[in-house]
Amino acid sequence: MTSTVLTPRLNAPTVHRLPNGLTVIAEQMPIEAVNLSLWVNVGSAVESDAINGMAHFLEHMVFKGTQRLCSGEFERLIEERGAITNAATSQDYTHYYITTAPKDFAQLAPLQIDVVLNCTIPDDGFERERLVVLEEIRRSDDNPRRRTFQRAMQAAFERLPYRRPVIGSSEVISRLTPQQMRDFHYTWYQPQLITAVAVGNLPTAELIEIVTKGFVQANTSRLTAPTSHPAMTCESPFTEIIRQEYVDESLQQARLVMVWRVPGLMQIEQTYALDVIAAILGHGRTSRLVRELREEKSLVSHISVSNMTQQLQGTFYISAALPVENIPVVEAAIAQHIQSIQTQPVQESEIARIRTQVANRFIFGNETPSDRASLYGYYHSMLGDLEPAFDYPAKIQSVDATDILIAAQQHLSPNAYGVVILKPA
Repeated sequence: MTSTVLTPRLNAPTVHRLPNGLTVIAEQMPIEAVNLSLWVNVGSAVESDAINGMAHFLEHMVFKGTQRLCSGEFERLIEERGAITNAATSQDYTHYYITTAPKDFAQLAPLQIDVVLNCTIPDDGFERERLVVLEEIRRSDDNPRRRTFQRAMQAAFERLPYRRPVIGSSEVISRLTPQQMRDFHYTWYQPQLITAVAVGNLPTAELIEIVTKGFVQANTSRLTAPTSHPAMTCESPFTEIIRQEYVDESLQQARLVMVWRVPGLMQIEQTYALDVIAAILGHGRTSRLVRELREEKSLVSHISVSNMTQQLQGTFYISAALPVENIPVVEAAIAQHIQSIQTQPVQESEIARIRTQVANRFIFGNETPSDRASLYGYYHSMLGDLEPAFDYPAKIQSVDATDILIAAQQHLSPNAYGVVILKPA
């Protein structure tokens, strides 16, 4: 172990960086549970088109056995002790976790580390799980909300891999081989690309010792040449309105999505004012778009606004469900609200509402070991730094009307965006 960094505040995790590049983050928390989260800094964004969906498929295969654990044994041992385990894959990371009773952590944590780092990816298990993934893709294709989102991402990006589905396509998944997956796992599941976070009711030193021993037992001393992510550059903002329309026979109401290309986590200082704008426009019944378009005029049955901060580049995303005949007036109203944000300073009372929401969400999001482990793992995996996690409420508190005007003028235009419309047959 090389260094220990203490972060003194409401959250006070200890960060240990090991010589093999692994980062271990630990914190004692007086709740009778312990969460171990393993964040691997690899997701679908690193894939070529030829293997799109590999990271997600691998997430499934991780649980199919190691040299020490036969398929299904890990889940059996977890369930016997009333623990829980799950995993998720995104464009920028893959996340595995278990939550156990403190007395079981020393036994179960090394098992999770083993399945993540030493999965054998057997041929027969690969073929069986391929069918599961193909069924997941089919269900996704049958889900109107997911179809809408995927078409919006294809409209938002022309080149960046964020335009592709994390789970891939049936055509690509059908062609993947077990050896391709073994190579992908060996390339990316390296200690220097993993953040291990343990939070719960054991002493911090004990948490670190258990996790560190687990990685030693998993034989992570081997290192390949440093793995680097593919070189990618941000796409330029829209210069005009790019419109795509589809007919979707499964819909009862139309869907309208408007997207803008905005800064991502790598430009995190530029994201805070956009987060506030998203909340002003579409978070809660008193937000501008919800109040006018749903509550007062009943032009939409649902409308939401998100500032989605992927690692390299983000997406400012407005989505509405509405009758077909209302599409033109709703799109025009949204554009008018964007113009208003650009030209008229937001009232302090409106900003104060957002500040209160963010402060409360931060407190509520620190209540359980899994909450804190997710917070630490996400920010360290994405940025190599915990400070942005702790600073987020203060950053939002510091956003003022001028910051909002500037952000809207720089990144949001009422005359240049991507729009996707899905109409029922």
